[in-house]
Amino acid sequence: MKIEPDDLSRKKVIALLEEHIDDMYRASPPESVHTLDLDSLRGDAVSFWVMWQNDDPVGCVALQEHTATWAEIKSMRSANSARGMGIGKHLLEFVLDVAKQRDYEYLRLETGCEDFFKPAREIYKRYGFLERGFFADYTDDPNSVFMEKALRD
Repeated sequence: MKIEPDDLSRKKVIALLEEHIDDMYRASPPESVHTLDLDSLRGDAVSFWVMWQNDDPVGCVALQEHTATWAEIKSMRSANSARGMGIGKHLLEFVLDVAKQRDYEYLRLETGCEDFFKPAREIYKRYGFLERGFFADYTDDPNSVFMEKALRD
């Protein structure tokens, strides 16, 4: 498997993101879905990568830079067909490496509180992310879990 930057123009990648968005709306109330749309993922402050197995996208992750010192993990996703294969672990390790190379002080993220998001919350906790209050343009949403990881000792 390989992870590479993507410009979000390929149909298979768009289908993976549509699967992601559909699941977000099935798992959370509409007002608590904070996923970025395609245009936002193509924005200047966002870097987007896809993990490929042969010719199929099996996962994706984005980093949205908020300042020179921190970024937010967005759209981290394992394809439904690739669940349980360690895709999330590989994507998270990849994006942590990128964040360290970019010399961010910390990474933040928002995920859901519903059972659907439990595996995501668990992997983030295993990698040292701690719960915190809301940040950036978010509000205090009872359906959201906000997390942060310091990247410097």
